[in-house]
Amino acid sequence: MIYLETIGLLLGMMLMFVIVEKIAHRFAHKHPEFGAPRKLGCGGCGGGHCEKGSCDSSEH
Repeated sequence: MIYLETIGLLLGMMLMFVIVEKIAHRFAHKHPEFGAPRKLGCGGCGGGHCEKGSCDSSEH
């Protein structure tokens, strides 16, 4: 029984993460004064692969 509760908890946490990401993405599009919204799935360009404000995933 603990196994099923653990699986349910993990799935719930992943679902909440997706919901929070969508809410944050919508908020970023509605409020451009806080900067340009990032692409979904692009975790930032700390590796120096960004060009012109977008993430180039071909080099990651």
